[in-house]
Amino acid sequence: MANSQTEHTEQPSLLHSVAYSFDQLPVRRSSGGATTRPVLNGRLPTGEVVEIHETTLLPGQMPHPAHKHLHTEFMFVREGTVQFEANGVPRELGPGGIAYAASEEMHGLKNVSSAPVNYFVIAIGTERQAK
Repeated sequence: MANSQTEHTEQPSLLHSVAYSFDQLPVRRSSGGATTRPVLNGRLPTGEVVEIHETTLLPGQMPHPAHKHLHTEFMFVREGTVQFEANGVPRELGPGGIAYAASEEMHGLKNVSSAPVNYFVIAIGTERQAK
């Protein structure tokens, strides 16, 4: 998933220690009914760029078609069941399941349950090659 913070040339802002309450995260709705809650986006003191968000998908929904990108992603399933496909191999994951999408490898995610699915994404890296 593209990260608007890292698509332009300025350095992502430095992140400092903080706590986030789920019920106070802003909610963004897509036309397909999915919701996203951005958590943070910036650079860690150790230099890595990190973006975290939570997504809710309705039954049968995908956040986007299978794709690949330069950054790495971890997806943590909180509620429901998803099908995570990486390099053509599907795997179902329920609550507590974790999916890892390596840089430049095809992957996709779909809600395969009859109820909404909630999962967190931790994206590490940028879409720009280091110079």
